[in-house]
Amino acid sequence: MKNTTSFEDLLKEKYGAKGTPARDKFDADSLAFRLGMMLKEARKEAKVTQEELAERTGTKESYISRIERGKSDIQFSTYHKLIEIGPGKHLNISIG
Repeated sequence: MKNTTSFEDLLKEKYGAKGTPARDKFDADSLAFRLGMMLKEARKEAKVTQEELAERTGTKESYISRIERGKSDIQFSTYHKLIEIGPGKHLNISIG
């Protein structure tokens, strides 16, 4: 039987253990990417363009684009506003 490697083991091998600078950067970038993808999916489901979302929330289209590509650090309050006002969704957070 083939040896299996967990995702965590792969991350440790490539980026180091949690708490190391390289791993912290990976985790932050990964979170930014996931948040961006969730925003993009919600926006598209609501049939709202990046331009419309920017107008509704008082931001710039280029900022929305950067968020959706995971290229911008975003504050929780801004993300909440983008989700609630833009596509009209509710932001639910769980800690597990």
